Amino acid sequence: MEKRNIPIGLPSMGVEEWEACREPIESGWITQGPKVKEFETNFALRHNVKHAFAVSNCTTALHLALVASGVEAGDEVIVPAFTWVSTANAVKYCHATPIFVDINIETFNIDMEKIAEKVTSKTKAIIPVHLFGLCADVAAIKRRFPNLKIVEDGACAAGSALNDIPAGGLGDIGCFSFHPRKSVTTGEGGMLTTNDDEIAVRLDRLRNHGASISEEQRHHGPKPYILSAFEMVGYNYRMTDIQGAIGVVQLKKLDSFIDERQKWADFYKEELKDVKWLKTPEVPEGYKHGWQSYVTYVDESIAPMKRNDIMELLQQKGISTRPGTHAVHMLEVYAKMYNIKPNDYPEAFKADQFSMSIPMHNKMVKEDYEYIVQALKAI
Repeated sequence: MEKRNIPIGLPSMGVEEWEACREPIESGWITQGPKVKEFETNFALRHNVKHAFAVSNCTTALHLALVASGVEAGDEVIVPAFTWVSTANAVKYCHATPIFVDINIETFNIDMEKIAEKVTSKTKAIIPVHLFGLCADVAAIKRRFPNLKIVEDGACAAGSALNDIPAGGLGDIGCFSFHPRKSVTTGEGGMLTTNDDEIAVRLDRLRNHGASISEEQRHHGPKPYILSAFEMVGYNYRMTDIQGAIGVVQLKKLDSFIDERQKWADFYKEELKDVKWLKTPEVPEGYKHGWQSYVTYVDESIAPMKRNDIMELLQQKGISTRPGTHAVHMLEVYAKMYNIKPNDYPEAFKADQFSMSIPMHNKMVKEDYEYIVQALKAI
């Protein structure tokens, strides 16, 4: 086949998103306002939760979730060793200690059987990550550790579900990302979800400097001299109304985006089944995968070449790939800070070294998928 150029990810946006920006721009209300509120309302409805709060990105969502959960200096928070660095960074923002737990290499998610040995009297929360769009088994974690706060890192998991319960409503607080590589995007942006009314009040105030009166309430109220009251130290983690307007449009497309990705996940699964050195992802019964990424595993013991060489070869053919993500315990900052060795978390180490994400996004066409399959089979 003729050489193609296929990026690892590409946002699916068009005229509707462009037009959606008109209203906030023309009205002059471009900071957090009515469009953000509409986006939050629709997101909460789609994910079957009582409250949703839009923020600047998923990292700030994680930070606020931990603060609202009472995490502070001296506390410990359980995080998987294989995840994007922000999961651990958010713990450090609270002056707490991230305690790494190895993963299950079959799902790339935190290994349930290894959490218990890391829980101590200092443990305040657990952050299960729904990596690549596959939910972690939050229900089992809650049953095992009912006294710990569960903060879902659902950066990749908009639209994902476990036993028909959407991500974001499985734990105490859910955190989502709208980065351009996610299924739906607002450029940058994040969302917090919760069913806890008290936590909801704290999240709403914390994202807006700690103010107990929102900007919208203040500007539209009958008493223009009233300023916000501040009863806590908060942060400026708000989303703009331009982003909110885009999010409203993108959210309407979420389910069709996931359905399309599921179709091509099935295609990859079938077409690559005879490529014995390449393990494709499994979806356990009861799980709805959001397919933020399609992450495979290269078995170098039988592969014709090393993973990195395969990735370079595919790049030469115009096919972009990436490692699934990184093992946080192997990053210099955490390895030095806690004197961690790569093999201290062997499954995370393997995922770091041998995972390979191949292109899957809603701008791809049939010929792209066929070209990728052909290239992999030809190696």
